[in-house]
Amino acid sequence: MPQHISMLCSNYKKAGKENATDMKFLSGLDASFLHLETADMPMHIGGLMLLDLPYSDDGDFYEKVKLQLISRLHLLTAFTRKLVLMPLEFSNPMWIENADIDIDYHVRKMSLPKSGTMSQLESTVAHLHSSLLDRSRPLWEFTVLEGLKSGQVAIYFKVHHAVLDGQGAEALAQTLLDVTPVPRKIKGVYSEKKTSKVEFRPELTELIGAGLRNNAGQYWNAIKALPAAVAAIGHAVGVAKEHAHDEDKNGRTGLSKSLKFAPKTPLNVSISKERALATVSLSISEAKEVARAFGGSLNDVVLAICSGTLRAYLQDKNALPEETLVAAIPVSLREPGNSESNNQVSMMLIDLATHLADPKKRMRAIVKSSTSLKSTLKGVKSALPTNFPSIGVPWLMTRLTALYERGKLADRIPPVANVIISNVSGPRVPLYLAGAKISADFPVSAVIHGIALNITMMSYVDSLDIGLLACRDVVPDIKSLAKMLVATHRELLKAARDLDAASASRSKTSVKRVKSRINVKEA
Repeated sequence: MPQHISMLCSNYKKAGKENATDMKFLSGLDASFLHLETADMPMHIGGLMLLDLPYSDDGDFYEKVKLQLISRLHLLTAFTRKLVLMPLEFSNPMWIENADIDIDYHVRKMSLPKSGTMSQLESTVAHLHSSLLDRSRPLWEFTVLEGLKSGQVAIYFKVHHAVLDGQGAEALAQTLLDVTPVPRKIKGVYSEKKTSKVEFRPELTELIGAGLRNNAGQYWNAIKALPAAVAAIGHAVGVAKEHAHDEDKNGRTGLSKSLKFAPKTPLNVSISKERALATVSLSISEAKEVARAFGGSLNDVVLAICSGTLRAYLQDKNALPEETLVAAIPVSLREPGNSESNNQVSMMLIDLATHLADPKKRMRAIVKSSTSLKSTLKGVKSALPTNFPSIGVPWLMTRLTALYERGKLADRIPPVANVIISNVSGPRVPLYLAGAKISADFPVSAVIHGIALNITMMSYVDSLDIGLLACRDVVPDIKSLAKMLVATHRELLKAARDLDAASASRSKTSVKRVKSRINVKEA
């Protein structure tokens, strides 16, 4: 059953709004980010961009940003829709096209203290990131931050996770940003889409009827997906059996690893609304050098950098568990070319090998775990659900989340994972916003009760731009964590170059032996 509710659209037109846009239910996955949200656990994601203003800039950059956004709103569906909640939270909400966008509300301007430093910028963004988005409006905000002593301008933006995931945000950025300093010409304007500034609200009976029909369609889709799900489970069990004899130092085998909780650490507690942010940029070419030396991928290097960082951080606090830490890593379910504004992502768990002191052994262990995870994911990816029936789910999830938060159960229940680590593939060419060149693009993600640290990396041009976000009450020294991350990267790079040097030396020795044998035979 399609999610677009033609009956509601018909009523919309009858009310005198002839060009109404269809309304659409949120998927189960999209809506879950709303149901899990509390004041202490905002569920939005965002980013911090540093921009170099053009030499010829003679106007107000803030006004130019607003003008560029306005000129492209008709292409930015994620920015022009708002929520319609279901009565008594009996089913997931719906998206409705917003009648009017208050651009001055959504795009704001702030000034840092005189001669603003990067540390002051990070603190300001962390504070902005701690506040909830207004659900009565489209769920996004931009803040232009001036006053950096570098002469740059920063833009912090946030959008609710119910709207899109990391890869969806990248697709949205391709619409908003340009590949040259001169913004490209865009056909059409948002004002052509608007039909009225009077907001349409469907009647109670219409909402209930639409919700029931939508759930009936979801049940039918779930039944049709059962054969694929059963096949996927069979594949996962088969892969687990293949790795059943791969015992690690902790004595956990392939299948039992996925059934055990992660060890408890100081990072795995209830969180408050206070946030701390640190940013770091690393060289992609150096990270790829490490990947080649160990026969892994860039993703494996990202995990290894985070692993060594967490090991050093917890060791410094005498809180490093004997058992390896576990990372929760988002896995995109998008097909190539899919740019929809929604969530198409799942979460997988992977061991970080933090119990191994040697960085080379740690890296090899991560490559091995990653290979096993990819084998499992290959067979189950297409069967992982992002939508499911939602009758009663919103009411139940919001109340269970409130109970979990009030009871501080995260302090007592063993964690499933210790940290969230994400690696988002970004553009390899410079991008521009309103004529200004983006020099860095740091992700700013989310933390949850029980996992107070999120490390997200974004590849941009020739850099890995990293945003470390934490609950400030749990990780007050996040700048130290960022310094350890840089040190871990250098440690891995040295280990990789040592391996390359040793390999080159062995090759030279082998060549000398061959030549020596040839000379002996000739003699």
